[in-house]
Amino acid sequence: MTRKVVILTLILFAVVAAGGFYIFRLLKRRAAASSAVSERLARTRLTEAALQPPGAAASNVQLYFPSFPDGKLVSETRSIKLAATDTDRIRQVLLALIEGSHQGRSPALPPSTTIRGVFLTADGAAYIDFSGKSLAAFDSGIESETLSIYSIVDSLAANIPDVKQVKFLVDGQEVETLDGHVNLTGFFVPDLSLIESGP
Repeated sequence: MTRKVVILTLILFAVVAAGGFYIFRLLKRRAAASSAVSERLARTRLTEAALQPPGAAASNVQLYFPSFPDGKLVSETRSIKLAATDTDRIRQVLLALIEGSHQGRSPALPPSTTIRGVFLTADGAAYIDFSGKSLAAFDSGIESETLSIYSIVDSLAANIPDVKQVKFLVDGQEVETLDGHVNLTGFFVPDLSLIESGP
């Protein structure tokens, strides 16, 4: 074997070894990410189940998920044993939105979303406090933000009649935007014009 062939063989071996190591690390990272999403989903389902009163009858709840190609919200019915208090019902609807669509629709919120607090005033103003860290995986863009916000607002108003308007907080503070697009300094009222009408 000539020296040139030996060098080329060593280089080829190094490239194959580096590629194999890279693929191994990539698969390991994907498995960890998938495990983290599964863990968050399980935690969301457990929290939702804990809010359901024992022996209560299930109610049909209307959830609205974004349909980005149409720029609309699509309705999905879910059976949930609703809690006794409006604040717990708000949490249940939010957790169902975080869990995601059962019909393959786009998510309203990332699975990593954490609800820090919920408060409902006597005049129907719902304050929802999200963890900023958990919203880091939020899809940015004006349409994504708008549809996600109204997915929450319209879902809450459809299922909890006392909710008239919604105010979003992040880490207990008022923020200007989620990711630089939709102004979050005010209250949001339901916008039924965004809901896709039936066929």
